[in-house]
Amino acid sequence: PSLLLLEFLAREMGASRLLVVGTYRDVELSRQHPLSETLAQLSRELVFQRQSLRRFSQEDTQHFIEASTGIRPSQELVETIYAHTEGNPFFTTEVIRLLSEQGELTAEETGDGQGIRIPEGVREVIGQRLNRLSEECNQMLTTASIIGREFRLDQLVRLMEELSEDRCLEVIEEALAARVIEEPTQEMGSYQFTHALIQETLATEVSAIRRGRMHRRIAETLEHLYGSEAEAHAAELAHHWTEAGAGTDSEKLVHYLIGAGEQALQTHGYEIALAHFQRALKVKGRKPLDAETAALLFGLARARLAMNQRGLVQEVLASLNLAFDYYAQAGEVAQAVAIAECPLPNWTGSLTGMAQLVARALALVDPDSHEAGRLLCLYGSFLGTEEGDYEGAQAAFDRALAIARQEGDVRLEMRTLVHAGRVDNQNHDQQAGLEKALQALDLAPRADDPRTELYARYVAMYALRITGGLDAMPRLASPMLPLAERLRDRYWLMVAFANNVLVSWLQGDWSKARDLSDRSLEYVGSQEVALLVYRTMLEYQVGDFDQGEVYLERLLEEVRRNPPGPTLAFTSIAIVIPLVVRITGESSMLDVAESAAQTVLSSPSATPHRILVARASLALLAVRRDDKATAEEQYAVLQSGRNTMIESAVAVDRLLGLLTQTMGQLDQAVTHFGDALVFCRKAGYRPELAWSLCDYADCLLQRGASGDGAKALSLLEESLAISTELGMRPLMERVNERLERARAQLETAPTYPDGLTQREVEVLALVAAGMSNASIAEQLVISPNTVIRHVSNILSKTGCANRTEAARYATQAGLVP
Repeated sequence: PSLLLLEFLAREMGASRLLVVGTYRDVELSRQHPLSETLAQLSRELVFQRQSLRRFSQEDTQHFIEASTGIRPSQELVETIYAHTEGNPFFTTEVIRLLSEQGELTAEETGDGQGIRIPEGVREVIGQRLNRLSEECNQMLTTASIIGREFRLDQLVRLMEELSEDRCLEVIEEALAARVIEEPTQEMGSYQFTHALIQETLATEVSAIRRGRMHRRIAETLEHLYGSEAEAHAAELAHHWTEAGAGTDSEKLVHYLIGAGEQALQTHGYEIALAHFQRALKVKGRKPLDAETAALLFGLARARLAMNQRGLVQEVLASLNLAFDYYAQAGEVAQAVAIAECPLPNWTGSLTGMAQLVARALALVDPDSHEAGRLLCLYGSFLGTEEGDYEGAQAAFDRALAIARQEGDVRLEMRTLVHAGRVDNQNHDQQAGLEKALQALDLAPRADDPRTELYARYVAMYALRITGGLDAMPRLASPMLPLAERLRDRYWLMVAFANNVLVSWLQGDWSKARDLSDRSLEYVGSQEVALLVYRTMLEYQVGDFDQGEVYLERLLEEVRRNPPGPTLAFTSIAIVIPLVVRITGESSMLDVAESAAQTVLSSPSATPHRILVARASLALLAVRRDDKATAEEQYAVLQSGRNTMIESAVAVDRLLGLLTQTMGQLDQAVTHFGDALVFCRKAGYRPELAWSLCDYADCLLQRGASGDGAKALSLLEESLAISTELGMRPLMERVNERLERARAQLETAPTYPDGLTQREVEVLALVAAGMSNASIAEQLVISPNTVIRHVSNILSKTGCANRTEAARYATQAGLVP
């Protein structure tokens, strides 16, 4: 009767202001249900609309948690809840309520969702649906739940021996009709539970002992079904042998875990691979080293390397060395060489000892063989970046290139050029490094080696940022992200993100840099040093000191996790802290920076470039402390870096200017600051240009020579224009304070006719000398746009129509000799 009333209402609603909303569960709607006929009738009415309420997406799940609890959950928790509920709103609500009751959803700790169990409300609803099915259907579903979310008819027929194949089909059709299971693919005889919680509810009703026995039986059944193709299903079989518990066959379990781990590595499932290898090693226990254990150790090392677990570098190397020892003693040369060729990320500064391992592998192969060429490429890299043996590295690279060209191996040639270029970079020969990287990129279309192409782009970017080649950097950086995503390698994803952040950072595009930084820190990890460096400096540059402190503390935490040495962490904190101090004026962590710099300098494996960064740190500290003796010491060392950038932090010429200013050599300081402006303008490094303009003006105001005040005022105006445009609030405040001082000095400066300023008189004199705007800009170390503005002001103030009249005016007014 109520459905008939609804049909009647629908026919009469066209002219009314009435809204009727009804809900129903489509999973319980069959063709025989009375609602089916009503829906057919309603669909004929123009006023009728049907809206399918779909499941939550993962993003919807996050918003729902925030809206219902007021807490922003961690990404891990959202993913776990979504995996359990698959977006079902009722299940999601119940799981969130359960976690809240358990105190696992708080503002302080949102948890990672491990150990989530099915709430009673959900279990009761699922139980009601299952209770409507026959006993045989429930037995079949229970067995299927132990197999997994997906299962096949032939598996059930073998496991349900008390049922014939026809009867199995009948109970499957019963479950299909109840929408408890579904046919997900076109493959005949394949099924899956419509929701993971249904499977989990059924599986948890089985006792632990019985469940273990069922897993063993399932494992044996699957082995029989798969036959010679069992290896392809290693992960599935490893799961069942693991769950078999006390009844497991440990030899089979280890065998399948190794296979599952290797499959996971091939499909970029590094976390899964790591878990498989770790479980297998635990099953093996403390038995003597054998072929299986060597394979597990090698797999474990590759998984950790792919996950970029920098803090576990010693464990990774220990695994590689143990596996290498076994294969070398067993005479399995190919496996030993494979271990020596294991691709370590670019952990410059970490003493890995890989040079010695590669040298041992070289002793196992023909010195002129293809294998020797590949090993020599790596050997040169480790000698150059870890051992400080630049000559030995070059000799190894030369031999590797000769073998590559002899064998016609484009990949090896490309790889050798890239590694050699990286060694050049670290030995402060950026031009040589850039040339080799570009040669390697020319080979990329023929080599089809995305990892080496990424490395080549990184080496080229490294050289360009040091030497000031910002124009070419976006073309190198943009393809890095798709290449890294193709590899799904966490280290190279970090490198790709960091280099794209770097481009925006150097340009002063803080908004784009922040967006890329957010994505990278969420996607790659919040502990990556390079990403933390850029984000820390970004926040301080725009004046968000509270956020800057958060990222600086994360960076310090990474330093604490690293063993002391010339690593990226220690080098970065050494330079970042003094730069932060220069922005904020807060000096509480200077000792930390000095300690980090001394750690780098005291290491025998520190590369020339890392040494230069550490020296720059000590130079900034000397400037801050007004330490003339230290300033002189660092100045002598840093002169070799003129016309370059220290990492992406400070122009060496600006640093030299600050040092000579500290030493009291103001004329020399003015020259260095002028060089810094030329370098930054040519490079396009606008944030660094803005700081150099301000520091240059400071030096001129301190010197106080004739014309210094006017020139300082012009420099400060340009610095203020750039810092205002880029939103560099701390620098804006600093410049405004200097502007007041510069203007005060100018009040006592000589006056000129028609209100001309000191700088305008200087420009007018050069115009009268016949110089172009570009030449004037170079002479006065200002931008061409600033010259144009000055010339326009001169013509306006003097009433001159052109540059010729302005020159005549200058002569008549006695402004030029």
